[in-house]
Amino acid sequence: MVGRWFDSKGWRDIVISVPFLWLLVFFLVPFVIVVAMSFARRAELSPPIAFLDHWTYLQTGNFARLLDDSLYLRAFLTSLWNAGLATLFCLLIGYPMALGITRVTRSWRNLLLMLVILPFWTSFLLRVYAWMGLLGANSWFNKALTGLVNTILPADRAMSSIPMMNSNFAVVLVMVYSYLPFMILPLYANLEKLDQTLNEAATDLGSRPWQVFKDITLPLSIPGIIAGGLLVFIPASGELVIPSLVGNASDPMIGRVISDEFSSARDWPMASAVAVALLLALVLPIMAYTHFEKRAQERVEGRA
Repeated sequence: MVGRWFDSKGWRDIVISVPFLWLLVFFLVPFVIVVAMSFARRAELSPPIAFLDHWTYLQTGNFARLLDDSLYLRAFLTSLWNAGLATLFCLLIGYPMALGITRVTRSWRNLLLMLVILPFWTSFLLRVYAWMGLLGANSWFNKALTGLVNTILPADRAMSSIPMMNSNFAVVLVMVYSYLPFMILPLYANLEKLDQTLNEAATDLGSRPWQVFKDITLPLSIPGIIAGGLLVFIPASGELVIPSLVGNASDPMIGRVISDEFSSARDWPMASAVAVALLLALVLPIMAYTHFEKRAQERVEGRA
């Protein structure tokens, strides 16, 4: 009886509808509210927003300010640049790690995967504070690195410490450390499914190891690279905690700008416009890529 109940069409509809209801309540409805606020104007109210009497004349000045005020454009470019660098370094570090995990025995594989996930067992904020201590001018890490650099520099140009805190370098470094597991796990899931007999066949036909990697492993792992890149790039673009703690306040990322507009400036319409613009800048390229990728796959299946 229980089996028939789980296999019934009504139960399947309930199971499918629950996630959609969750997205409707906790994503779509708040997003509609944010979009509506982006077309409002700032007012001395609580909350500090005011809508126009006639929706046929929407307030589009908030979006116009995105192009007029250099702060928002600079924050967008800084966010995309830092997120792009973090994604690139996560890929360069995470790909060999994921590939290495797939090449070891099952017992070692479980241990290495646990070590990858281990940082999540501690607070994210605590890990950022730990990096603040490491990057500080008086930390043992900074002093050791300064001593190493001073061995290369002339004596008259020796440094007492390396200024690493409150810089984009610190932001990218901490983001790479924080989001590296999000790159390793999708890559591992993709690489672990690859058919190793293809590599063996290429080796038997005379291909060198680097040719096997270039011609077989790398092309087949592109879906994992895309998945890991999106999991790193999207949250890194809107990161707030890391730039606020280790970044430069005079060169903020877009997450810091949105937070300041909501809290300090109390300009909720402008903050909503910035948030909507950031979401569109991230989602539209992904939707376009998915569309063209699907069309290309359909053409390949049609030829087959």
